[in-house]
Amino acid sequence: MRYRTLAGGTGPEVSALCLGVLPFGTTVDEKTGFAILDRFMEAGGTFVDTSNNYACWVDGATGDESELALGRWLADRGARDRMVVATKVGARPDLSRGTRWIDDDGDLGNAEGLAAETIRAGAEGSLKRLGTDRIDLYYAHIEDRRVPLEETVGAFADLVADGTVGTLGVSNHPAWHIAEARRLAAERGLPGYQVVQQRHTFLKPRQGARFGCQRHVDDQLLDYAGTQPDLILLGYSTLIAGAYTRDDKPLLAQYAHDGSAARLRVLREVASELGATPNQVVLAWLLGGAVPVLPILGVSSVAQLDELLPAAELDLAPELRNRLDAS
Repeated sequence: MRYRTLAGGTGPEVSALCLGVLPFGTTVDEKTGFAILDRFMEAGGTFVDTSNNYACWVDGATGDESELALGRWLADRGARDRMVVATKVGARPDLSRGTRWIDDDGDLGNAEGLAAETIRAGAEGSLKRLGTDRIDLYYAHIEDRRVPLEETVGAFADLVADGTVGTLGVSNHPAWHIAEARRLAAERGLPGYQVVQQRHTFLKPRQGARFGCQRHVDDQLLDYAGTQPDLILLGYSTLIAGAYTRDDKPLLAQYAHDGSAARLRVLREVASELGATPNQVVLAWLLGGAVPVLPILGVSSVAQLDELLPAAELDLAPELRNRLDAS
C-alpha cells in the first residue's frame, strides 16, 4: 500500500486507496463487511469512508446502518487509532419535512441540508453511531443553496475549533462553489475545505449528462485543484458498479456514447499488456494523474477487494498514460 498526506501535508496520512463502506449494514451483511474491513486493514489500508445517510434508500433502512456497522467493527477490532474515518452531513432525510429525499433532478427535497444547527447535530449523531470522539474528515455532502455559505463555512470551522473534526471536505459541489467557500474561510482566518469528493472514473460522461445531486469531476475542478497545494481530490463510483469487467453490468446511460467504445478498447489493450485487470488500470490512472485522485473502493466481497488492492502499486509508464488520455 502507498500513502498520501491530506491537506497539503498538514492533515492525516491515509492509504492511497480508500474503502467505502456505504452498503455495510444493509446490502452487505455484518459478517461480510467485517471480513472486508479486516482484509483492507491487513493490506495496509487506513482510510474508510461513510456517511450519515448510507444507505437510506434501501427498503427498511434509516441511514444509520453504515456508520453503525463501521463503529461496531472499529470497537471490536480495537482499530480506531489505526483508521482515518471520513463521514458526511447534509443528505440525510428529514422525515419531519415529508417523505421525499432527493429528487431525480437533484433538488434537495427533504434532505437535511447544511444549516449550522444541522451540521452540529449531524456530527453529534455520527460520533455516537461511530463510537468515537472525533471525526477525522467531515464532508459537506451535497450542495445546499438554501443556506448562506457563510453560515455553513462557520459551522464547519466551529467543529474544528472544538476538536470534534480534524480535516474538512466537500462533496457534490461545483468548482466555483468550492472555491468561494475556501475563499470565505481564508478571508475570515477559518479552516476551510481541503478534500473534495466527487464522482469520477476513466470514462467521460456524455456532454450535458446529469447525475441528480451527484457532481462529476470536470475540467474546471481539475484545473482549480491543480493550483491549490492544500487540496486533494477523491473519486467515488470509480469502477461504475463493475461495468468495466462484468457483462451483466451495462454502462450507465450517462457514459453510453460513441466515445466510450474507443476508450474502453484502449483500456483493455493497456490492461492486457500489463497483465492487469481493467479495474486496476482505472485506479492506477486516477492515482497517477497530473492531479492525483484517490479512489474510493466500493466492494461487496473480499475477492473483489483483493482484485483492486494491487492498483496501489501499479505505475503507468508515460507512453501508456498518454495512450489512455488520448483515447
